[in-house]
Amino acid sequence: MRADRQRLDKWLWFARFAKTRSLAARLIEDGFVRVNGHRADAPSKALAVGDVVTVAAQHVTAAVRVVDLGTRRGPAPEARLLYADLSADLPADPLAGPVE
Repeated sequence: MRADRQRLDKWLWFARFAKTRSLAARLIEDGFVRVNGHRADAPSKALAVGDVVTVAAQHVTAAVRVVDLGTRRGPAPEARLLYADLSADLPADPLAGPVE
């Protein structure tokens, strides 16, 4: 793989979206991960800086922009440096009603 790319499953593990790399691969294979709006078809999909990754986990959906490619699975503060959270920028659900 090119130096400016990284496997999607590896990046999800480095960024702490999955506890193990095999769980990251399973998230992708089961269709819970999208890259730039398209369903990721394989754990080996190449990911680059600037790509938007959406992960639909059990209780939360996270949309993030890849800021850096990881070199190791470090502590959570280090993992958060790999992405910019876009979830706060998503429009509110108009059917959800007012927030009280």
